[in-house]
Amino acid sequence: MTDLKFLEYLEGFLTDSRKEKFLKILENRTNHFTIAMEDVYQLHNTSAVMRSCEVFGIQELNVVEQKFGKRIDTEIAMGAQKWVDINRFNTMQNCIDALREKGYQIIATTPHNDSCLLHEFDISKRSALFFGTEKQGLSQEVIDQADGYLKIPMVGFTESLNISVSAAIIIQDITSRLRQSKIDWKLNDDEILAKRLAWTKNSIKDIKRIEERYYSQQ
Repeated sequence: MTDLKFLEYLEGFLTDSRKEKFLKILENRTNHFTIAMEDVYQLHNTSAVMRSCEVFGIQELNVVEQKFGKRIDTEIAMGAQKWVDINRFNTMQNCIDALREKGYQIIATTPHNDSCLLHEFDISKRSALFFGTEKQGLSQEVIDQADGYLKIPMVGFTESLNISVSAAIIIQDITSRLRQSKIDWKLNDDEILAKRLAWTKNSIKDIKRIEERYYSQQ
């Protein structure tokens, strides 16, 4: 549970416009969808997908670091790392299991023949959308355990898109449709309070000293 008194204390360090902006953005945040990235080698792709999550309102990004460690390219992420939750996993199986436990269906993004076209994708179910590596796509481990498959319709000679481009197209489409639907997709009150606290902390430069001073006076 979020310490409301502590939150109110910290928000005293923010301007009214900053606090209002947090509330406005949180109105459009969702955990109905989440994104998972499998061992993406190119650093800029991880950062770009994170930026797409932030821009289009997806709160959590799951990163599997089975082979390659993931740092964040702050220049490409453009500050998105302060506002999006990054869940890191050592193995793909751990990631899949954790997301299933949260109630997500596993959706593999792949040009597989049995894949659902993007505009036909059922947005009503909580879904974790998995994106694969730049060259090889998703691993067989994800393909075999997926509850469904999704692809972007393409009409050119090229059979695939860069992972960050694919993610941006899919995220924009499904979140736009979600907001126009009657689905209960918004963050609940506890999730909103938790994000207000996290974002407020991220906005205060000397947060550790301020936090220590607050609790020493309690």
